Amino acid sequence: MENRFFNRELSWIEFNNRVLNQALRKDLPLIERLQFLAIVSSNFDEFFQVRVAAAKRTLFKNPNELDASGLTPEILLTSISARAHQIMRTQHDCLMNDIIPLLAEKGMVYVTPQNYSRNQRQYVLDLFKNDISPLLTPLRTDTEVFPHITNLNTYAAFLLKPIAGIKTVSEALKGSDDLPRIAFVQIPSGIQNIYWLPTDDNSKPFTLLEDMITEFGTNLFPGFSVEETMLFKVARDADFAVDETSGSNFIHAMEDVLLARKSSFIVQMTCNNTSEKILKFLMEKLDLKEEDVYKLDGILNPNSLLDLRDADETGKMSFEKWENFYPHDLPQDEPLWDSLKLHDKILHVPYESYDPVVKLLTDAADDPAVLGIKMTLYRAGRDSPIISALEKAAQNGKQVVVLVELKARFDEERNIAWASILENAGATVIYGLVNLKVHAKIMMITRKEDNSIRRYVHLATGNYNVKTAKLYSDLSLFTANNEIANDATQFFNLVTGYSCLQNMKFLAMAPVSLKDKLLNMIQREIDKSTPEQPGLIIAKMNSLTHEEMIDALYKASQAGVKVLLNVRGICMLVPGVKGLSENIKVVSIVDRYLEHSRIFYFHNANAPELYCSSADWMSRNLDRRVELMFPILDKDAFAEVKFILDSYFKDNTNAMELTSSGSWIPVEKDKKAENYQTQFELYKFYKKLDDAKPKHKENQFEVRRK
Repeated sequence: MENRFFNRELSWIEFNNRVLNQALRKDLPLIERLQFLAIVSSNFDEFFQVRVAAAKRTLFKNPNELDASGLTPEILLTSISARAHQIMRTQHDCLMNDIIPLLAEKGMVYVTPQNYSRNQRQYVLDLFKNDISPLLTPLRTDTEVFPHITNLNTYAAFLLKPIAGIKTVSEALKGSDDLPRIAFVQIPSGIQNIYWLPTDDNSKPFTLLEDMITEFGTNLFPGFSVEETMLFKVARDADFAVDETSGSNFIHAMEDVLLARKSSFIVQMTCNNTSEKILKFLMEKLDLKEEDVYKLDGILNPNSLLDLRDADETGKMSFEKWENFYPHDLPQDEPLWDSLKLHDKILHVPYESYDPVVKLLTDAADDPAVLGIKMTLYRAGRDSPIISALEKAAQNGKQVVVLVELKARFDEERNIAWASILENAGATVIYGLVNLKVHAKIMMITRKEDNSIRRYVHLATGNYNVKTAKLYSDLSLFTANNEIANDATQFFNLVTGYSCLQNMKFLAMAPVSLKDKLLNMIQREIDKSTPEQPGLIIAKMNSLTHEEMIDALYKASQAGVKVLLNVRGICMLVPGVKGLSENIKVVSIVDRYLEHSRIFYFHNANAPELYCSSADWMSRNLDRRVELMFPILDKDAFAEVKFILDSYFKDNTNAMELTSSGSWIPVEKDKKAENYQTQFELYKFYKKLDDAKPKHKENQFEVRRK
């Protein structure tokens, strides 16, 4: 074969195509299909801002540079554009020719301006004049400085023509003979997108904010008629890194990055293809090539339709609601301390509720025996009870130390705000490490018990974020294991102060020891593997791009080790190649929850070891970030995590398998096998545990009889 690695960016695009495949499935509920279409758009927005922007920068600086897959920047960008255009066309065809007609069958009828009835037109016009027009600011384009177009906001552009015989008060939009009179208006983002229209039947007709503005935008330009309109949105370069060596105030440097992101170069434009004159004008002004422009006919952004979920009164157009069960082996009405002293506890969200994590922190904030709390924060989310608990703990005199990673892309501004709140409450806030992003998820609570000190540690694969814990599949470990607590203490000393690198007994930390430990365990499988008892590696992660790790897996395959990989997103490893990777199988699952947990199993000649981690097998995680990998030592916890890991390789409903050509195909299903959908089976597993819990009998009274 020509190359040992798939291209990273093209592999990511195929992940987004797997998300799109969920939207194309007619067996899924209608609103959920719409949700998957919206995720495709959101994913592409970030991809263009970060990955495509970086590729364009490489093209400018090093046009002849070859990546690991052997592609130059120019060939890569051409390939990205071709595949992304193809996926977006399929996505848009699904939206306009499948989802919209099916919504109409359910009574939710999308009405375009040309189909407004007389009553609807008057209704929309009144809404526009009274509620929408005051929020709009028309921008002329014939000024010396071209108006700034903000990142990822939708605009309506208007091609104008003076009305004969009317003398305008201002010559602002006059233009010249060879310059079209074009103005545009930003679609407000702070108001609703969907407007329900009056009707004489039982249907629920609706129109969109962008339709109302393009239809009645002529009211914004007295003395001019509107000849053509076009909706468009741009994605700007967001691949900025803060200068951590300048010696300036770090928060100010981060704020400079946020400002630069708003005015960076434009990477991509999406538009509805209604005006070639406006399109040509914008391409010239914004310095865009044909491959940078994505033309769609109809609704520009599926996200604008997501509020339709609230109008589904039956709930039949959405997934059946799955409960988040409170863990069967943790108390709800008393602190967790005594329970955690008895055994380690695995928490598997969103099947299980995230409440125990919040409870542990809120109990610690009020408990007079708790002396201190230390933790890392990467993406805490909005209105976070985690932040509130830490704030309260600091106010109650606990020693609260929080490492807030300000370099969490697109969450920088929010993290700066959280850091300020915690500092004002009296907490000690550490703003990450120079040139390293702290991505580890760890919390340690120190408590005085019986004239001694006991530490409780929480380690996780996902962020301390209550909202994403209802949407992302993640694992975490609660433990009072003293040796893990010793490692946790070393970790915090290292990242908050000055400390020499010491060997931890159980925790492995990137970029210090995590990669080497993984490589050593892969080599151990090779060394212990025999034809009679071949080695076995099973790993689940979000992305696999680290070339050294991939080469180690190739070596293991060549030694007869069986390698099973579940990779949600990017996979640069090429499986199934004779003499290289014939013993490696790669599958991926996209379902109602975002797969986010990282689990690594090594058979070790029948003395198996099992780990969870915050780190994917990527260069950024293993070489340039602070990450943690933690072992599952408790027997019951081990059995639960191994059951979870194994289930990802049983799926024959949603799972896709990666071929040596780079295509993803449905996992081959045994004709005699029953359907196995991993996420549904996991839900049933935790429901069964919940059903087996003793139920409290409330408000039941014994009646005394004669």
